[in-house]
Amino acid sequence: MENNKHTNKTASGTDVQHVKQKNAQASSSKYGTEFASETDVQHVKRQNAQASANKKQNSSK
Repeated sequence: MENNKHTNKTASGTDVQHVKQKNAQASSSKYGTEFASETDVQHVKRQNAQASANKKQNSSK
């Protein structure tokens, strides 16, 4: 196995610098918070409660 300190690649061949660059771009974008701000938490909780109730109802049959 090669010494990866000099090649800047992982054992599987991933370019470390490329991954670091992509991670930096991802953390600086608003992609993650964009969807979080559009989520209606109460609506999701209601849907989860209803799904749970339906699941219990169907399992008792």
